[in-house]
Amino acid sequence: MLTPPGSADDLARLKREREDADREYNDALTALDGAIQRLREMPLPPRPYDEFQITPLNERWELLPLKPAEGGGWLGWLRGRVWAMVSPLFERQQAFNSALVDHVNRNVAMHRETTRATADMLSVCREELERLVEFQSKLILWAQQITLYVDTKDRSVAGLSKALAAALSGLSDELQKRWESMVARERRYDAQVNDVRSTQSVMQRAVQALKRERELRGATDGVSVEVPARSPGGSAFDAYKYVAFEDQFRGSQQQIRERMAAYVSEFKGAGDVLEVGCGRGEFLDLLREQGIPARGVDINCEMVALCRDRGLDATEGDALSYLLAQPDGSLGGLFAAQVVEHLEPDYLMRLLDVMYHKLRPGSRVVLETINPACWSAFFDSYIRDFTHVRPLHPDTLRYLLGAGGFQRVEIRYSTPFPDESKLQPIRASTHRAASAEAVAAESLSGMAAVINENVRRLNGLLFTYLDYAVIGERL
Repeated sequence: MLTPPGSADDLARLKREREDADREYNDALTALDGAIQRLREMPLPPRPYDEFQITPLNERWELLPLKPAEGGGWLGWLRGRVWAMVSPLFERQQAFNSALVDHVNRNVAMHRETTRATADMLSVCREELERLVEFQSKLILWAQQITLYVDTKDRSVAGLSKALAAALSGLSDELQKRWESMVARERRYDAQVNDVRSTQSVMQRAVQALKRERELRGATDGVSVEVPARSPGGSAFDAYKYVAFEDQFRGSQQQIRERMAAYVSEFKGAGDVLEVGCGRGEFLDLLREQGIPARGVDINCEMVALCRDRGLDATEGDALSYLLAQPDGSLGGLFAAQVVEHLEPDYLMRLLDVMYHKLRPGSRVVLETINPACWSAFFDSYIRDFTHVRPLHPDTLRYLLGAGGFQRVEIRYSTPFPDESKLQPIRASTHRAASAEAVAAESLSGMAAVINENVRRLNGLLFTYLDYAVIGERL
């Protein structure tokens, strides 16, 4: 039940809450006052265009008269002959001088306009900064006066009905506390539900593992049977808990099927395709739907059990040991998704060499992994998985595949980062106007182009493709 305020404790509590609110308001007001921009010294406009030599150029561009002085006799004849020889040079020089002076004269007006437009833009920027500082100062004044305004309204309401105001204030406080309590309780409930779902997934995998182990022991009562190691470390913990980990973080089977569907065409017409690290069997299922014979191998016994429950051909075991047991040239294709980053470098290079010998000529190998060149993929998907050993740059994996003897090696990126989650560029203006505002707009457009280029580079580092595959062929 609600208790109407009125006791000394209630009044003291309300006073403390009011003082706390005043202190927080004053702190916010102080921070706002400290954030007011200060008008900085603006740069000076550029010096005027140097026109000192413009007049001399216009006066002196013309050379000697293009006609020889009139005269008779042998001296006039000689002067005419000499002039006929040198006049082409003077004519070319005078034509060049004319074009140069004309060019300079035409650019004088443009340089004058540029200098004037720059000065105008600096003036506009200064005026806008001054207006912004003035607005911020007025905002501080408004914030200082709003408290007095609110207090006046409160006193007016309190004067009309002090008892009603006190009751409503107490009711508001109580409702606010209950609302906050409900919100906090809902958040705790959501967190508990997520924890229960995660624990339930792990428990389901544990129950399935125990059930299979019990069936295996029941089928082998009285018979000495060597049970193979289920996962690195040889414990069921490593097996069923990692299956639950993939269920929660890698994605549902339908999501993984959609991502891997693009690789099915690489094995069209092939037979005896092997998937290393087949996991829950999404890619094996896709190959089966296309009529492509395929089998898988995985070191996790729970993954293998999931594949077998769906009627897929899967074997529990180490990839290198499994491949060494196969005849050379017996495989028509090899696929591994999100596997190579779990392997030590020596093991990986040995595995690639063995892959080459076990594949038939003309068959293809596809190795998909997390793209560490994408920072979002590295700091999210890669680091999250505690079983990852070493990230592989696309160039590194391509080189290792080529060094292992494979030809026509290419990199194919997949799972692009969503565009709506990337850094967004500035939309520059596309219209022009013949005025000082147009010059300022063009300058801002240039700034937008620089910022957009920086955004493009950051997106290339942070938000590129999350995965990639290196595809090679044995010739």
